Amino acid sequence: MSRIGKNPVVIPAGVTVEVAEGLITVKGKLGQLTQEYSDVTVKVEDGQVLVERSSDHKDHRAKHGLYRSLVNNMIIGVSEGFTKSLELVGVGYRASNQGNKLDLALGFSHNIVLDIAPEVTLETVSEKGKNPIVKLTSFDKQLVGQVAAKIRAFRKPEPYKGKGVKFVGEVLRRKAGKSA
Repeated sequence: MSRIGKNPVVIPAGVTVEVAEGLITVKGKLGQLTQEYSDVTVKVEDGQVLVERSSDHKDHRAKHGLYRSLVNNMIIGVSEGFTKSLELVGVGYRASNQGNKLDLALGFSHNIVLDIAPEVTLETVSEKGKNPIVKLTSFDKQLVGQVAAKIRAFRKPEPYKGKGVKFVGEVLRRKAGKSA
């Protein structure tokens, strides 16, 4: 048995889970998410979602824990939401936003203007003497992570001075400079 897959997912108040043939729909106060599934059976009983597999085939074992985790993330997302924070470390690095357009100054000749998906809420924080912070919030965990990774990919942190776009709380592996 998958240790993750056999745990039931508790449905909190205000969240509804509907299971159709091959499709799970989760609705909550923050939004609605759908997920296709195969090779497992999904049941809603007594305020819990149970994921069971039909056999011990390798694919079925792999998907057992996967779909349980995806359903859990969907339920947490529509009830609480997910947040990712990015920090811009470097002299002259700036971030601002107008609605869902993110404007980044990362040391290139032109600013980078990025349109963020409408499901993601964008907020930029710029305080004097501190690094600018970009906060991304959404009910879809995969989408928040994808947008955050795209922003980070514009200027990854380098190992010598640590300049670049990094996640808040991320520990960078630093290298010593050249020894003369």
